[in-house]
Amino acid sequence: MELMSGALWAFIIFAILAVIVIAKTAVVVPQQAAYVVERLGKYAGTLNAGFHILFPFVDVIRYRHTLKEQSIDIPAQVCITRDNVQVGVDGVLYMKVLNPERASYGISDYMFAISQLAQTTLRSEVGKIDLDKTFEERTNINTQVVTELDKASEPWGVKVLRYEVKSITPPQDVLAAMEKQMRAEREKRAVILTSEGQRDAAINSAEGEKQQTIKASEARRQQQINEAEGQAQAILAVATATAEGIRRVAEAIRTDGGMEAVQLRVAEQYVEQFGKLAKSTTSVIVPASVSDVAGMIAAAMKVFGSVPTAVPTRSQVPPPPPRA
Repeated sequence: MELMSGALWAFIIFAILAVIVIAKTAVVVPQQAAYVVERLGKYAGTLNAGFHILFPFVDVIRYRHTLKEQSIDIPAQVCITRDNVQVGVDGVLYMKVLNPERASYGISDYMFAISQLAQTTLRSEVGKIDLDKTFEERTNINTQVVTELDKASEPWGVKVLRYEVKSITPPQDVLAAMEKQMRAEREKRAVILTSEGQRDAAINSAEGEKQQTIKASEARRQQQINEAEGQAQAILAVATATAEGIRRVAEAIRTDGGMEAVQLRVAEQYVEQFGKLAKSTTSVIVPASVSDVAGMIAAAMKVFGSVPTAVPTRSQVPPPPPRA
């Protein structure tokens, strides 16, 4: 009975030792993880995802790292801009472990070191720009912080992927001043746009009046030209008709019986005009011998006879005056 009891206790002890040995030797590493193994206090290797067997009581898993992308919240801090204004800035940092060995032995706590370095770099970058440009230079600030952190974290086996500024909070009095400035700027732009609109309207009105005046003057000029051309054509037509009538009268006088017809026409005109003169007024101026009609006709024909009787031909008729 005592022998069975001792054997049972020995079996129990052996089972416990077996479980401990298996727990120390058999290791399963999950996906996107890496375990750093030390053998007798010295780095022995890095275990990637999968099943691994270790030497019991010799190999020890010293560090466990995740290879996933990690985000670190950078606490808010007070930064001073180039124009000596204090602003509160906070951000978020994204990083990833690339070399588990360096992350284990290159620095004691790479996450704390990167967080502190991000804060100091951010203060340095904000101090290079004015307050008005801090909001529009956020992309440049993010790029500069990532560049500086990437240089410092390379020996640590860590890759800084990106940095984003979450918020920039100026003091309340500065915010109030900025709001007043923006309001004044908007009012200024409104006044400028209104004045520019009035100026453009005045210019358009003046241009319209100018075009109207030009068109009216051109219309009057064309009207005067047309009237002058019409008068010139009328004068030319009258002159041409008069010249033609005179030429035909002259040709008729040179024919047989023409001179007698002229004498008869002169006598008729004399009697007709003398009769009108007698009817138009009570005071009449008459020649010395009213009854001597033949003498008056002879005197008129004498005057007519003193005019050259040569009848001009069509080629001798002077050309009409040029048109205006």
